[in-house]
Amino acid sequence: MNKRIAIVGIIIEDSSQNKNVQEILHQYGEFILGRMGIPRVEERMNIISVVVRAEQKDIAALSGKLGNLEKVTAKAIYKQEKKDE
Repeated sequence: MNKRIAIVGIIIEDSSQNKNVQEILHQYGEFILGRMGIPRVEERMNIISVVVRAEQKDIAALSGKLGNLEKVTAKAIYKQEKKDE
């Protein structure tokens, strides 16, 4: 089991998707180390950053499920692996 640290950046451009995003994040709650949400009311969007520690396949699945929602963008940024890891 090779767990990695990553930040998943999420931009929600339609507030009707907030509940769906929350449900997906809840499904992956065991991997979440922390999160920060920034509401941008005047721009009608929400920005969320989520720090996770999980296997790469789980991080990719989380990011993929979020990114498949309409008007939601999600990208994962991974901590670089050391050569001896």
